[in-house]
Amino acid sequence: MQAFTHTASPARIVFGRGTLESAADEVRRLGASRALVLSTPQQRGQAETLAASLGSLSADLFDGATMHTPVDVTMRAMAAFEKVGADCIVAIGGGSTTGLGKAIAARNGAPQLVIPTTYAGSEATPILGETENGVKTTRRGPEILPETVIYDPDLTTSLPRHLAVTSGLNAMAHAAEGVYARDGSPVYTLMALEGLRAFRDALPAIVDDPDNAEGRDGAVYGAWLCGTVLGGVGMSVHHKLCHTLGGSLDLPHADTHAILLPHTIAFIEETAPEALASVASLFGGRAGAGLYDFARSLGAPLRLADLGVTETQLDRMAELATANPYWSPRPLDRKSIRELLQRAWAGKRPD
Repeated sequence: MQAFTHTASPARIVFGRGTLESAADEVRRLGASRALVLSTPQQRGQAETLAASLGSLSADLFDGATMHTPVDVTMRAMAAFEKVGADCIVAIGGGSTTGLGKAIAARNGAPQLVIPTTYAGSEATPILGETENGVKTTRRGPEILPETVIYDPDLTTSLPRHLAVTSGLNAMAHAAEGVYARDGSPVYTLMALEGLRAFRDALPAIVDDPDNAEGRDGAVYGAWLCGTVLGGVGMSVHHKLCHTLGGSLDLPHADTHAILLPHTIAFIEETAPEALASVASLFGGRAGAGLYDFARSLGAPLRLADLGVTETQLDRMAELATANPYWSPRPLDRKSIRELLQRAWAGKRPD
């Protein structure tokens, strides 16, 4: 067995149906008494219900969270936080809301309670991606990791099929990259494969019946596992490309992950098939092709072209992605990344 170093995230995880009711107790457990509740504009109603349940613990509500965590939005949220004298953050929603909470905490050290309503998994990571002037940059640190996460599957029952599928594939990308991470460990590998298995079984059940409780529970469980893997290991080519395209072209985050996943995994698999053999066994045949077939069976988006990306933009995206690349077991060069993007743009099944 190869030598490894394993570092675990110190987050508190509260999992189970009905656990949203413990939000007030969890705020008190953080030693806080004036929470700023965060949401997107679309989830304001849900945030208002949560704020009402917090009673006097709720200081105010900020509903301006948006994709890719723009710095100007963070500055407005910071002003709201300071204006009401808040001492903690309660974020309810998907990756956009979680990202905003992290951005605030990274600047003022406020403790965070995150209540995810999608499967993105970012609530389990000490990673923050922010966008400014069309460029998305990422950083990590202990001050970014939320202290407490409430995973209540009841909150995902209204998640539309499309978003359930794309956010699930988004989370699966965390685990798939974690399997071959250079700073991985046997524990993270086990978590990654269990997370992938959970989504492999849960997403088809949700597509067939959105009210399938077992499927919803399994997807939330998978989201925690996959997010925890991303929080513990370094990112590679998949996340680099998603951050590049998402930040530069303002693409929908989950859809971008869903489309690129089979192609980025196939890209690594070409030169390091042994690193992804365990993923291939979960999805049959080869890992990249198996993930593509899985996504297609769910009705997931398959083409960057359908997100409005033009073929002429691919050259620039390949240039940006290779200018400051993340570590990869396969060396990254502009030509090979451009070819990968071409296949993802056209939606071609990986060979």
